Formats: sequence, structure tokens, C-alpha cells
Amino acid sequence: MDLLRFIGNVLWLLWGGIAMALGWALVGVVMALSIIGIPFARSCFVIAKLSLWPFGRDIASRRVVNREEDIGTGALGTLGNVIWFIVAGFWLALGHLFFAITLICTIIGIPFGMQHVKLAMLTVAPIGYAVVDDVD
Repeated sequence: MDLLRFIGNVLWLLWGGIAMALGWALVGVVMALSIIGIPFARSCFVIAKLSLWPFGRDIASRRVVNREEDIGTGALGTLGNVIWFIVAGFWLALGHLFFAITLICTIIGIPFGMQHVKLAMLTVAPIGYAVVDDVD
């Protein structure tokens, strides 16, 4: 299974992984330069890493991972997600959806397109989620 994940991740790099990881990193740099966007910047870099090598990784609610509430899983997290979506989330989600649609149109690209859909859903509201290893 590890070899299959490795091959999937290498192919992923060619089919949108590098482009979207660079997009996430660029948004992360802009957020960090704005000072008030530093909390968003850290998330951008974590998701850029996920966008670069997604197979073998998954997304889970921090409520489930930490087994407790935190500032990102409550009302402030929701407010942060709204601000995020307006500032950068919409555009990054469009990028992931573009790659998803183009890949799903080809039968062989369906697994890669579904990864882009998963990342697009995370892009809409990333606060309150964590990147975890897949459990097989």
C-alpha cells in the first residue's frame, strides 16, 4: 500500500499538486506579511504541505482529534472561517475545483479529482480541522 501511495503522490504532483501547493504557500506568505493574518498563515503552510503530498493523509475535526473544544472549534472559529473565505478561501477553492473537474472528466483521474474536491471542502472552512495520517 505504501508503494501505491507513493506512486499516487508522484502523479499528484503533475496533476495539480505543485500548482495548488504554490498557491497555498503564496497566500501563506501574504497572510504572514499582513501580521494580523499570521494564524491563517500557519494553516496555509500546513495545507500547502497536504496539497503537495495528500495520499496517506486525511482531514479530521479538531474536536475529534483532541477530544475537547478549543478556540477554533467554537464561535470564534466560525467567524475566522467566514473571514478566511472572503479573503482567500474562495479563490483557492476555485483552483482545487478547476483541477477536480478537469481530472474527473478523465476516468483515470477520478481519484486525483476526488482529492482536489476534499481539499476544496477544506479550503472553504479550514479553521477547526487538523491534518492526520490515514488509518488503514
